[in-house]
Parts: sequence; structure tokens; C-alpha cells
Amino acid sequence: MAPPAELASISTALDDLAGRLRGLIEGLGGAERDALETELAEVERSLDGARRRLARVVGAGVTRPR
Repeated sequence: MAPPAELASISTALDDLAGRLRGLIEGLGGAERDALETELAEVERSLDGARRRLARVVGAGVTRPR
């Protein structure tokens, strides 16, 4: 099993990245928003999904071998 502190650090990094994307999306204006909002929102959803999946792995005490 990977060290819990390392997994917690990765989870925190995913939270931070998702938050930064939310801020970026909120700061977009006009045509830029139209062009990027959907794609950036999908990236944010993917990061949130990765964070939830990581939490399940940690909760189950399972990791994949390298």
C-alpha cells in the first residue's frame, strides 16, 4: 500500500487543481467563456472523479502494483 501521507498529498493536489479550474472558469468573459467553459468544466469534473476514486481506493486499502 502506498504511504497514506502521499495519498493524502495527492488528494489535496487534486482538490487544489479543481479549485483553480473553478476560479479560472468563473473569471472567463464573453467569447473566451463560450470557447473554453465546457472543456474546462469537463476537466474539473474529471479531477473531482479522480479525487473520489482515490478516496475509495484509500478507504478500501487497495492500490495497484507499479
